[in-house]
Amino acid sequence: MFDITRRGLIGLGVGAAASLGLVGCGTDGAGGRPRGEHGGGAGAPGAPGGRGGDGRPRRPKNQVRPIGDGSTAYTGKQPNQPARPVPLEPGEKPPQFVVFSWDGAGEVGNGLFPRFLKAAADHGVHMTFFLSGLYLLPESQKRLYRPPNNPVGASAIGYLTDGHVKETLKNVRRAWLEGHEIGTHFNGHFCDGTGSVANWTPAQWRSEIAQAKSFVKEWRTNTGWADLPPLPFDYDKELIGGRTPCLLGQDNLLPAARELGWRYDASSPGGLQCWPRTKQGVWDLPLQGVPFPGRTFEVLSMDYNMLANQSLNSTRAPAYNYPGWRTQATEAYLAGFNRAYETNRAPFFVGNHFEEWNGGIYMDAVEESLKRIAGRKDVRCVSFRQFVDWLDVQDPRILAELQSLGVGEVPGGGWKSLGKGSRSAA
Repeated sequence: MFDITRRGLIGLGVGAAASLGLVGCGTDGAGGRPRGEHGGGAGAPGAPGGRGGDGRPRRPKNQVRPIGDGSTAYTGKQPNQPARPVPLEPGEKPPQFVVFSWDGAGEVGNGLFPRFLKAAADHGVHMTFFLSGLYLLPESQKRLYRPPNNPVGASAIGYLTDGHVKETLKNVRRAWLEGHEIGTHFNGHFCDGTGSVANWTPAQWRSEIAQAKSFVKEWRTNTGWADLPPLPFDYDKELIGGRTPCLLGQDNLLPAARELGWRYDASSPGGLQCWPRTKQGVWDLPLQGVPFPGRTFEVLSMDYNMLANQSLNSTRAPAYNYPGWRTQATEAYLAGFNRAYETNRAPFFVGNHFEEWNGGIYMDAVEESLKRIAGRKDVRCVSFRQFVDWLDVQDPRILAELQSLGVGEVPGGGWKSLGKGSRSAA
């Protein structure tokens, strides 16, 4: 798997701006592990439903109800979710939100998907996994994919082996049951030439989204595998946002996203560490510039962009560089987190890939940062879905005050003034 975000390397600092990756955090209200493959309890396959007072079988409370060809199923409300969000009170300091997100979300035998599921469970973290639809489509069936402005079956990323498709299904299933979000990274990851996603129309984005959904909803038909359990969610309802390949094409994606009822998009490059706003009626949740230790410029909050500055796009640079780059990456994550945490409390968004670029140093830096930040006061590591749930219940007046704060800025009258009519300092 080589699913990268090469475009959107905004001119922050060195020509191709950069980004790093991630930060871990303790989460308010995170639940424990589910008890079984389907969450345990009455909804688990084979669990008896019992009988009612009239002697007739009682329907299990969380009965698995297959959807379509049985590739997905309704299994009840998603388990392991935070408490219902509530509005900030006037004068209340907002939580520090951090969102870890993963582009592609395929398991290719390097163990990175389960590694970070374990790290999330160990530290009370929820994440968003932007699943590439093609990662559930066997290469033998690639002609089912009709990418806009590209040949039938074409893809700029490789199709997975059948074994890796099965591992991806296993980990996506586990991720949802443990409380994480399953978004989309679309399909073929086209970033160059006339077929680039940068050139797609809203209608072409609708086609791409429909195909991405179909590969998730019809993997059983496309693979012929009848012995694997379904994905335990209704993807039509689960899918409320995504991130485009190479951070390209958002302007024409958004009309399609809005029509489909999506609530956010995470495709913008070059954002600042400020509170988000909506764009075309959809929450715009961009990757952000964060401090790059030892340099005078900032980098985008994504692992590949960090790599672009450290090794000039090489994914296998000389190993003697790795210790210093690993430290620099870790410190960049922490610097981005701390700047928001200590000032405007803007959410910190980070993008990553399940890749072992440059000896896996970016994965190590992510996990080390997670361990060092987890449990900090007021910190919530959530999925994008959980974050927009929180945004949507806030008082618009208080939210507008938060949005008025610049990078590294606090309300002019301190947090006790929030929502009480004062304005932030200029």
